[in-house]
Amino acid sequence: MNGKLIPHTPLAVDFWQVRKCPHVRLFFLSHMHSDHTVSLTSTWANRPIYCSPVTATLLKLKLQVRERWIHPLEVGEPNMLPLDDIGKERLTVTLMDANHCPGAVMFLFQGYFGTILYTGDFRYTPSMLREPCLRTNTTIDVLYLDNTNCDPTRTLPSRQRATQQIKEIIRSQPKHNVVIGLYTLGKESLLVQLAMEFKTWIEVSIERLKTLQALELPDVFTTEPGAGRIRAVDQSEIRSSNLLRWNREHPTLAILPTSRPLVSFHPNVHVVPYSDHSSYQELEDFVSALQPTSLVPIVGRLTSGIPSFSALLPRRKHHEVLVPESVRHYMKGRPELQVQDPGQSSFLGYSNLLRRPIRPPPPRGVVFESPAKAPSRPGSVVDEAWETGSMEHPHQEEEMDTEMDADKDGEDSDCILMDL
Repeated sequence: MNGKLIPHTPLAVDFWQVRKCPHVRLFFLSHMHSDHTVSLTSTWANRPIYCSPVTATLLKLKLQVRERWIHPLEVGEPNMLPLDDIGKERLTVTLMDANHCPGAVMFLFQGYFGTILYTGDFRYTPSMLREPCLRTNTTIDVLYLDNTNCDPTRTLPSRQRATQQIKEIIRSQPKHNVVIGLYTLGKESLLVQLAMEFKTWIEVSIERLKTLQALELPDVFTTEPGAGRIRAVDQSEIRSSNLLRWNREHPTLAILPTSRPLVSFHPNVHVVPYSDHSSYQELEDFVSALQPTSLVPIVGRLTSGIPSFSALLPRRKHHEVLVPESVRHYMKGRPELQVQDPGQSSFLGYSNLLRRPIRPPPPRGVVFESPAKAPSRPGSVVDEAWETGSMEHPHQEEEMDTEMDADKDGEDSDCILMDL
């Protein structure tokens, strides 16, 4: 689980174990990867969840959380939220694109506790520093940092370079089908680029198609078997027995785009260092530019600081947090039903939080025919998937995860990958 309770506040980010945080009143979800939604289920009640509009759609679609608890906040706009029940204390939260997976955001919190930037999972780009809320002379008191790839001995290419490497692998075997191992959310833009480059449909499962449709991506995906040269599967499906079966049917190679240091023992399995998390150098650049007073790693058991970044932090006095009495009372009291009646007037900045319907939008985008064959667009399959397909709980998406299970019978002979 990669979530945090923000000390001296009624705030939690990606933390859903309510019994361990009875004082928390406002919950924030950075994105929909399953290591950030541990303990968040359809039974969630009484406390609001704040997230991006895309994550709100996925939260309802994939976890069936009731819409009344989901409060989408627009990315890039400051939102004012109450920190007590008498209207005295408020915070301002601004969401910024985290460049990680669809809907992923960073949170900038400002209030009596100072200024806190919570990155969630993110891939740094210099354009982030041009966000209006970061271009001011605002001092970041605490930076909660995604330290997934915080290893100075490892280098990672840009996603553009990694994508080019994947294209070259596919070009080198023009008669092979391609299976790409992915988690249930993330790297959709890679699939779209490959579809455009090789003029082919991307074959996906019905479950994955539901997510892709909700994201309003270009119309390059199909559930029709054999309709395209490239197929996206769960990463755990890339194993020896499946490769043997696939190659009996047609020459097939597999690609694993991941930052995990894996070694493949199969000639038809290619591990490409494609990451949706910042490289060590990118993290260093980010911390150097922001100059936060203190730093807290999000991943792992460290509770404060990253030793290799200590020299990058300025020597200035830490912000002293004095919790207002009204907030103390708010955190000690029983949580009330925190949903505004749309018929009431706006209260404490809730004007931006009036209930909005969250519906999966219809698919739209680019449509093309494969040069190999021109299958009819499987619209009926898509429509049926929306009506009858069942959603499975998302697998672990964090790139640090080590769940590369073999067959369910546990045979070691099926293992084709090893962590360095």
